[in-house]
Amino acid sequence: MYEFKYHRPATVRQAANLLTKNEEAKLIAGGHTLVPVMKQRLANPPHLVDLSHIEGLDAIEMKGRALSIGATAKHADVATSATVGEAIPALAELAGLIGDPAVRHKGTIGGSLANNDPTADYPAACLALGATIITNKRRLKAEEFFQGLFSTSLEADEIITKVLFPLPKKAAYIKFRNQASRYALVGVFVAKRPSDVRVAVTGAGSGGVFRVTAFEEALKKRFSPKVLEGLNVPAACIGRCAARTPDLARLSRRARAGHRHLSVAADGPAAVPGRRGRRRQDRDRQGAVGGLGTQADPAAML
Repeated sequence: MYEFKYHRPATVRQAANLLTKNEEAKLIAGGHTLVPVMKQRLANPPHLVDLSHIEGLDAIEMKGRALSIGATAKHADVATSATVGEAIPALAELAGLIGDPAVRHKGTIGGSLANNDPTADYPAACLALGATIITNKRRLKAEEFFQGLFSTSLEADEIITKVLFPLPKKAAYIKFRNQASRYALVGVFVAKRPSDVRVAVTGAGSGGVFRVTAFEEALKKRFSPKVLEGLNVPAACIGRCAARTPDLARLSRRARAGHRHLSVAADGPAAVPGRRGRRRQDRDRQGAVGGLGTQADPAAML
């Protein structure tokens, strides 16, 4: 790792000023992407601006009919937040499926979105839910924020401050994950909104996260998993493996079916103490479905 100067601003304005004064400065919050490449000497920022100590930047609260999540809110905070769990359970479930406990207790939603890794989970949620990314300069719709692999519309001195998620009528997320790092090989977020239905896919796109309009149109006519049978994702949307296309349709059907198979028991897998409860929770989360209630049974969705 090369030498650098460390800055700990107290406000977003101070952080923005540091970025303006130091053109090659980099923001850091959780550091899960930046620190490893710095250790390998693949990146050499002369200045690091730490956002993790700015008071209130990790706030999670309701703003009218929208859920507001601060940029430095950690994945574990989102996963365990009662506010998120009540407003958009699928989003809480998604956050709980990111990486391992070390990643979830350090990584942040703002950092994940700014990095825009093509296998990240949050971009699918933002696109499907119609989120608005708020920065120190402007408000950006998810469609205009994500620009491609590891690319966003953020300017050099622009800082994400919060993300607003409109409340959906129904929502669910499911992913086929890498067993070692748990990133999404393919992840599908389905959201039924007041005016439309959105299906967003992460992990499989040649240009990063994308929407599947054919699925959306079918589900808008009839919100049932059966309408997706026989539908495929256009080859132009698929990145690493065209053979993954049928999996997307299957995952979308399972995500759509998620809200019908959710357990209403208060003592779900997360509440079961001891080793057996943890093993049961891990098995359930292999399917990675979050919807309108607490826990889904992935096997019932096959």
